[in-house]
Amino acid sequence: MAATPHTPGALASPHGLPGHLVEFVEALRKRGIAVGPSETVDAGRVMAVLDLLDRESLREGLACSLLRRPTHRATFDALFDLWFPAGVGLRADGGAEVSIPRTPEGEVDFDALRELIAGLLADGSPESLAMTELLTGQLVEELGKYESSKGPSFSAYQALRDVAPETLLARILDGLIGNSVDGEHPDGDYATEVARRTAAQRIADFRKMVEVETRRRSAEQLGKDRVATYGVPRLAEEVDFLRASDSELVALRRSVSPLARKLASRLAARRKRSRAGSIDLRKTLRKSMSTGGVPIDLVQRKPRPARPELVVLCDVSGSVAGFSNFTLLLVHALREQFSRVRVFAFIDTTDEVTRFFDAGADLGAAMSRMIREAELITYDGHSDYGNALGVFAERFAHSLTSKSSLLILGDARNNYRDPNIAALTHLAAVAKHTHWLNPEPRGQWGSGDSAAFVYADAVTMHECRSAQQLAAVVEGLLPV
Repeated sequence: MAATPHTPGALASPHGLPGHLVEFVEALRKRGIAVGPSETVDAGRVMAVLDLLDRESLREGLACSLLRRPTHRATFDALFDLWFPAGVGLRADGGAEVSIPRTPEGEVDFDALRELIAGLLADGSPESLAMTELLTGQLVEELGKYESSKGPSFSAYQALRDVAPETLLARILDGLIGNSVDGEHPDGDYATEVARRTAAQRIADFRKMVEVETRRRSAEQLGKDRVATYGVPRLAEEVDFLRASDSELVALRRSVSPLARKLASRLAARRKRSRAGSIDLRKTLRKSMSTGGVPIDLVQRKPRPARPELVVLCDVSGSVAGFSNFTLLLVHALREQFSRVRVFAFIDTTDEVTRFFDAGADLGAAMSRMIREAELITYDGHSDYGNALGVFAERFAHSLTSKSSLLILGDARNNYRDPNIAALTHLAAVAKHTHWLNPEPRGQWGSGDSAAFVYADAVTMHECRSAQQLAAVVEGLLPV
């Protein structure tokens, strides 16, 4: 779809197309996507053979040459739309005749507009898609435009606020499968369910289309770099556990297996480097007697690698459930690195839940069963770290030995109850290592009902707000 000229030189690079590609690569790096010189050269070769007017071919070609992880694709796509936009300025009529319906008084007729959008989304043909793109540009220009301190800008929320595309599901569904008896669709009908999912996906695609158009128009006014700082999705491994949306948590779960493989390979490399063992000074000096006291041949101690036991004590209350879920997934994927893994969960009391995490168990089902069947609540269902630690020390202290590493997961928000620091001190004295992973920012530790600093005096506490931080901490805690 064509666009009218807007700001001369808005997309121009002082070093031409190669410089524009380098700027795009730098934007990827700023967002945390690792792109090296070899990938940049490959991307240049891709651009040399592709039709640059075919945006989707260019998008796929650059993605293949620059990306290493599929979880980075959403961030890549958003940056690609900023650096390689469909056009500049308001979209022009490329042959598709469509416009925003209006009342006799000249106001936007939202009822007619919703009917128009529902009809286009239900059709789904290439012609309807072209008309939807043109209509999207008009919506953003007329409904999403507002005046900011830096001049005109655009808002996807404002553009969609009065349109309310989520209310169009039934109309699109009618267009996809036609009206049935009494205007109702049987819930158990396979075709109806497929149509329902198709309608929901087309609404989501329409929303995304508006967001992309909003970012494009905003970038023309504010600059690509500024819009990239707030309008581009974060990488899955950078998402804050406590603020992650459902879709971001799904992306996080998909990143567990690659993350576990990466950590396991690093551990294997560490073990390979440490096979020689440390120098045995006594035997080295004894052997040097045959060379006149010159230690020519070093004698090294025979390493005794051992896989330690891991005991996980995690808070599964609603406030930190996403963090605990992801960490348990990671621990489950790394269980072969430990001789034994035992998992204990708590809300206001503690129960062992190892039985739900067998080697072949589905982790989603295991978490659901754990919440339903384990005895995690005794009175009010609010986090009580003091009571949970006390119950663990009383009923399950035998699970800790001098070979055990104790890993505690939680935000340490104790609802102003007794922290029972004595129980934690006792557990830390028994275990070989004790580490506490806290998903809250360090700046919030100790605020309100947080007992983080009280517990941090007894054990080592780590900030683990994202998968990136968690990977760094877990890598340091893995056995050598």
